[in-house]
Amino acid sequence: MDSEQYLKLFVEESKFYNHIVLGTLLPGRVWEPLPHFFQTWLRNYIGGVLLYFLSGFLWCFYIYYYKRNVYLPKDAVPSNKAMLLQIYVAMKAMPWYTALPSISEHMIENGWTKCFSRISDVGWFGYLTYLVIYLVLVEFGIYWMHRELHDIKPLYKYLHATHHIYNKQNTLSPFAGLAFHPLDGILQAVPHVIALFLVPVQLTTHLALLFIEAIWTANIHDCIHGNLWPIMGAGFHTIHHTTYRHNYGHYTIWMDWMFGTLRDPIDDESKKI
Repeated sequence: MDSEQYLKLFVEESKFYNHIVLGTLLPGRVWEPLPHFFQTWLRNYIGGVLLYFLSGFLWCFYIYYYKRNVYLPKDAVPSNKAMLLQIYVAMKAMPWYTALPSISEHMIENGWTKCFSRISDVGWFGYLTYLVIYLVLVEFGIYWMHRELHDIKPLYKYLHATHHIYNKQNTLSPFAGLAFHPLDGILQAVPHVIALFLVPVQLTTHLALLFIEAIWTANIHDCIHGNLWPIMGAGFHTIHHTTYRHNYGHYTIWMDWMFGTLRDPIDDESKKI
């Protein structure tokens, strides 16, 4: 199979996902006339909105109502007004957030990255090896991007401060996970795209990991410390929101441990006693 035929596999895969989402939710006359790129963006936008509300509402219902006073004391539950503001901020940014996976798909379809289409192209061992390297690069990139958004004062003032108005337990909720300035949210996801140029990764896996971000960010803003080493859970991330100087990592604590910015919520609790 020559390179042109191989690139067509990416386009066909993207069209397949477009048909699943758009064909299920919208009449054909709305989306079929659109150019392929805008079909892809619309699919990502609808998928992102649905995932944000589904994960946010289910998680809030579970921890604030179904398990009321089990995981969090009453005074740590955010008000409905606070959550509605977070939703408003996230929805303003969502069209821009979902442009990133659309652009990354466009680059993949044009052969500008190291992406591959099928696991059989590299075998399961190669797939898993590349995936681990990809995740390490993403973790490293997100750590430093997040840290620089704090350390470079104009970036913090004009971008990241939007997210850090949520600086106490009773202002944080799963809906705060995507409540960023649009450019801030994009910058923190850019390592996912940069890594595509450095290590081979499967297209579907790349897209899935970008959307898993939405679920993960909801989870780490619920203020519940899961204490599952080495995961950078909500307990660690709550400390980030209250101190501004610790726990910049994303999925794990390793980067903070390596670069001296780790602060453990269990140690914090023991100091209070």
